[in-house]
Amino acid sequence: MRRTAAVLALLAASVPARVDADGPPPSPTTLPERGAQFVLEDKVVRMGVGYRDALDAALTKKLENGLPTVIAMRGYVFRDGGPDPIALTARSCRIVYDLWDEVFRIQLVQPGGQSSVVAVNVEGVMRNCCETKKMPLVDRALLADGVRYFVAAIVEVNPVSQQMLNSIKRWVTRPNGQGPIGPGDSLFGSFVGLFVARINSADKTIAFRTQTFLPPDPPPPP
Repeated sequence: MRRTAAVLALLAASVPARVDADGPPPSPTTLPERGAQFVLEDKVVRMGVGYRDALDAALTKKLENGLPTVIAMRGYVFRDGGPDPIALTARSCRIVYDLWDEVFRIQLVQPGGQSSVVAVNVEGVMRNCCETKKMPLVDRALLADGVRYFVAAIVEVNPVSQQMLNSIKRWVTRPNGQGPIGPGDSLFGSFVGLFVARINSADKTIAFRTQTFLPPDPPPPP
Protein backbone atom coordinates (compact mmCIF):
# COMPACT_ATOMS: atom_id res chain seq x y z
CA MET A 1 0.00 0.00 0.00
CA ARG A 2 2.78 2.42 0.91
CA ARG A 3 4.56 1.69 -2.35
CA THR A 4 1.35 2.24 -4.33
CA ALA A 5 0.73 5.53 -2.56
CA ALA A 6 4.27 6.64 -3.30
CA VAL A 7 3.90 5.81 -7.00
CA LEU A 8 0.62 7.70 -7.20
CA ALA A 9 2.17 10.71 -5.51
CA LEU A 10 5.08 10.64 -7.97
CA LEU A 11 2.70 10.48 -10.93
CA ALA A 12 0.62 13.35 -9.58
CA ALA A 13 3.74 15.48 -9.17
CA SER A 14 4.72 14.81 -12.79
CA VAL A 15 1.41 16.08 -14.24
CA PRO A 16 1.90 19.55 -15.78
CA ALA A 17 0.17 22.39 -13.93
CA ARG A 18 -2.84 23.98 -15.60
CA VAL A 19 -1.95 27.12 -17.51
CA ASP A 20 -4.49 29.05 -15.46
CA ALA A 21 -3.23 27.72 -12.13
CA ASP A 22 -2.03 31.17 -11.04
CA GLY A 23 -5.31 32.81 -11.95
CA PRO A 24 -5.91 35.52 -14.55
CA PRO A 25 -3.51 38.43 -14.90
CA PRO A 26 -4.94 41.49 -13.16
CA SER A 27 -4.94 43.77 -16.20
CA PRO A 28 -4.03 43.82 -19.91
CA THR A 29 -0.87 45.75 -19.02
CA THR A 30 0.59 42.55 -17.55
CA LEU A 31 0.45 40.63 -20.84
CA PRO A 32 3.83 39.91 -22.49
CA GLU A 33 4.83 42.82 -24.69
CA ARG A 34 5.88 42.68 -28.34
CA GLY A 35 6.76 45.45 -30.73
CA ALA A 36 4.29 46.75 -33.29
CA GLN A 37 4.26 49.51 -35.88
CA PHE A 38 1.57 52.22 -35.95
CA VAL A 39 1.07 54.54 -38.90
CA LEU A 40 -1.62 56.95 -40.07
CA GLU A 41 -3.16 56.42 -43.48
CA ASP A 42 -6.46 57.81 -44.84
CA LYS A 43 -7.35 59.17 -41.36
CA VAL A 44 -7.09 55.64 -39.92
CA VAL A 45 -4.40 54.42 -37.51
CA ARG A 46 -3.02 51.14 -38.88
CA MET A 47 -1.02 48.44 -37.14
CA GLY A 48 1.67 46.00 -38.16
CA VAL A 49 2.47 43.12 -35.80
CA GLY A 50 3.50 39.48 -36.02
CA TYR A 51 2.26 36.45 -34.11
CA ARG A 52 3.95 33.53 -35.83
CA ASP A 53 4.30 31.79 -32.49
CA ALA A 54 0.58 30.97 -32.73
CA LEU A 55 1.59 28.09 -35.03
CA ASP A 56 3.99 25.76 -33.25
CA ALA A 57 5.70 22.75 -34.87
CA ALA A 58 2.80 20.38 -34.17
CA LEU A 59 0.17 22.75 -35.59
CA THR A 60 2.34 23.51 -38.61
CA LYS A 61 2.58 19.78 -39.35
CA LYS A 62 -1.22 19.47 -39.10
CA LEU A 63 -1.65 22.10 -41.82
CA GLU A 64 -0.94 19.49 -44.49
CA ASN A 65 -3.57 16.96 -43.42
CA GLY A 66 -6.26 18.54 -45.60
CA LEU A 67 -8.48 19.59 -42.69
CA PRO A 68 -9.29 23.28 -42.15
CA THR A 69 -7.21 25.32 -39.71
CA VAL A 70 -8.58 28.66 -38.51
CA ILE A 71 -6.49 31.42 -36.93
CA ALA A 72 -8.53 34.23 -35.36
CA MET A 73 -7.01 37.45 -34.00
CA ARG A 74 -8.72 40.21 -32.04
CA GLY A 75 -6.89 43.43 -31.18
CA TYR A 76 -8.41 45.67 -28.52
CA VAL A 77 -7.29 49.29 -28.17
CA PHE A 78 -6.86 50.45 -24.58
CA ARG A 79 -6.13 53.90 -23.30
CA ASP A 80 -3.02 53.58 -21.13
CA GLY A 81 -4.40 53.26 -17.60
CA GLY A 82 -7.99 52.78 -18.78
CA PRO A 83 -9.98 49.73 -17.63
CA ASP A 84 -11.96 48.89 -20.78
CA PRO A 85 -11.19 48.66 -24.52
CA ILE A 86 -12.32 51.62 -26.59
CA ALA A 87 -11.90 50.13 -30.07
CA LEU A 88 -11.46 46.78 -31.79
CA THR A 89 -9.99 45.33 -34.92
CA ALA A 90 -10.11 41.65 -35.88
CA ARG A 91 -9.30 39.15 -38.60
CA SER A 92 -9.70 35.44 -39.24
CA CYS A 93 -7.79 33.17 -41.58
CA ARG A 94 -9.07 29.77 -42.75
CA ILE A 95 -6.41 27.50 -44.24
CA VAL A 96 -7.03 24.29 -46.18
CA TYR A 97 -4.29 22.27 -47.84
CA ASP A 98 -5.32 21.22 -51.34
CA LEU A 99 -3.99 17.66 -51.53
CA TRP A 100 -4.46 17.55 -55.31
CA ASP A 101 -2.71 20.80 -56.23
CA GLU A 102 -0.37 20.75 -53.20
CA VAL A 103 -1.02 24.36 -52.25
CA PHE A 104 -2.62 26.07 -49.24
CA ARG A 105 -5.91 27.79 -49.99
CA ILE A 106 -6.56 30.67 -47.61
CA GLN A 107 -9.73 32.62 -46.94
CA LEU A 108 -9.08 35.92 -45.17
CA VAL A 109 -11.76 37.90 -43.34
CA GLN A 110 -10.35 41.24 -42.23
CA PRO A 111 -11.18 44.95 -42.20
CA GLY A 112 -12.29 45.84 -45.70
CA GLY A 113 -13.92 42.52 -46.53
CA GLN A 114 -13.04 38.99 -47.55
CA SER A 115 -10.42 37.66 -49.95
CA SER A 116 -8.92 34.39 -51.15
CA VAL A 117 -5.19 33.73 -51.37
CA VAL A 118 -3.07 30.76 -52.45
CA ALA A 119 0.18 29.97 -50.63
CA VAL A 120 2.68 27.46 -52.00
CA ASN A 121 4.35 26.72 -48.65
CA VAL A 122 4.11 27.25 -44.89
CA GLU A 123 6.06 30.50 -45.14
CA GLY A 124 3.26 31.87 -47.31
CA VAL A 125 0.72 30.78 -44.71
CA MET A 126 2.71 32.57 -42.02
CA ARG A 127 2.92 35.79 -44.03
CA ASN A 128 -0.80 35.84 -44.77
CA CYS A 129 -2.21 34.51 -41.50
CA CYS A 130 0.30 35.32 -38.75
CA GLU A 131 1.33 38.86 -39.64
CA THR A 132 -0.51 42.12 -40.16
CA LYS A 133 0.78 45.00 -42.23
CA LYS A 134 -1.05 48.32 -42.03
CA MET A 135 -4.16 46.62 -40.67
CA PRO A 136 -6.88 49.21 -39.94
CA LEU A 137 -7.00 49.68 -36.17
CA VAL A 138 -9.01 52.76 -35.22
CA ASP A 139 -10.14 56.07 -36.66
CA ARG A 140 -7.62 58.76 -35.70
CA ALA A 141 -10.49 61.00 -34.56
CA LEU A 142 -11.26 58.57 -31.71
CA LEU A 143 -7.81 59.03 -30.14
CA ALA A 144 -6.97 62.06 -28.03
CA ASP A 145 -3.81 64.04 -28.79
CA GLY A 146 -1.04 63.55 -26.26
CA VAL A 147 -2.60 60.42 -24.75
CA ARG A 148 -0.86 57.06 -24.91
CA TYR A 149 -2.61 53.88 -26.04
CA PHE A 150 -1.74 50.23 -26.52
CA VAL A 151 -3.29 47.18 -28.19
CA ALA A 152 -3.99 43.94 -26.31
CA ALA A 153 -4.46 40.99 -28.65
CA ILE A 154 -5.70 37.45 -28.36
CA VAL A 155 -4.96 34.88 -31.08
CA GLU A 156 -6.73 31.52 -31.21
CA VAL A 157 -5.95 28.56 -33.45
CA ASN A 158 -9.07 26.52 -34.21
CA PRO A 159 -11.30 28.32 -31.72
CA VAL A 160 -14.26 26.31 -30.51
CA SER A 161 -16.67 29.23 -30.60
CA GLN A 162 -18.31 29.52 -34.02
CA GLN A 163 -20.35 32.38 -32.58
CA MET A 164 -17.17 34.34 -31.98
CA LEU A 165 -16.01 33.73 -35.58
CA ASN A 166 -19.39 34.89 -36.89
CA SER A 167 -19.14 38.00 -34.72
CA ILE A 168 -15.69 38.75 -36.14
CA LYS A 169 -17.03 38.39 -39.69
CA ARG A 170 -19.92 40.76 -39.00
CA TRP A 171 -17.61 43.25 -37.30
CA VAL A 172 -14.92 43.49 -39.95
CA THR A 173 -17.24 43.47 -42.96
CA ARG A 174 -18.91 46.68 -41.85
CA PRO A 175 -18.06 49.72 -44.01
CA ASN A 176 -14.89 50.65 -42.08
CA GLY A 177 -14.11 47.24 -40.58
CA GLN A 178 -13.06 48.57 -37.19
CA GLY A 179 -14.10 51.21 -34.72
CA PRO A 180 -15.34 52.00 -31.23
CA ILE A 181 -16.57 49.16 -29.08
CA GLY A 182 -18.81 49.16 -26.04
CA PRO A 183 -20.76 46.88 -23.69
CA GLY A 184 -23.52 46.45 -26.26
CA ASP A 185 -21.17 44.82 -28.79
CA SER A 186 -20.97 41.03 -28.94
CA LEU A 187 -17.15 41.02 -28.91
CA PHE A 188 -16.93 43.21 -25.82
CA GLY A 189 -16.21 41.65 -22.46
CA SER A 190 -14.29 41.99 -19.25
CA PHE A 191 -10.52 41.69 -19.34
CA VAL A 192 -10.73 38.24 -17.77
CA GLY A 193 -13.28 37.09 -20.35
CA LEU A 194 -11.27 38.46 -23.26
CA PHE A 195 -7.72 37.47 -22.47
CA VAL A 196 -7.63 34.42 -20.23
CA ALA A 197 -6.93 31.27 -22.25
CA ARG A 198 -9.36 28.61 -21.11
CA ILE A 199 -8.30 24.96 -21.21
CA ASN A 200 -9.59 23.18 -24.32
CA SER A 201 -11.12 26.37 -25.76
CA ALA A 202 -8.80 26.20 -28.79
CA ASP A 203 -5.87 24.16 -30.10
CA LYS A 204 -3.66 27.04 -29.01
CA THR A 205 -4.22 30.51 -27.59
CA ILE A 206 -1.69 33.31 -27.18
CA ALA A 207 -2.23 36.78 -25.79
CA PHE A 208 0.07 39.80 -25.85
CA ARG A 209 0.12 43.56 -25.71
CA THR A 210 1.98 46.11 -27.79
CA GLN A 211 4.10 48.94 -26.55
CA THR A 212 2.26 52.16 -25.73
CA PHE A 213 2.05 54.69 -28.55
CA LEU A 214 0.96 58.25 -29.15
CA PRO A 215 -1.59 58.74 -31.93
CA PRO A 216 0.39 59.39 -35.10
CA ASP A 217 0.06 62.91 -36.46
CA PRO A 218 -1.27 63.59 -39.94
CA PRO A 219 1.50 64.03 -42.52
CA PRO A 220 2.52 67.63 -43.26
CA PRO A 221 0.70 69.28 -46.17
CA PRO A 222 2.47 69.10 -49.53
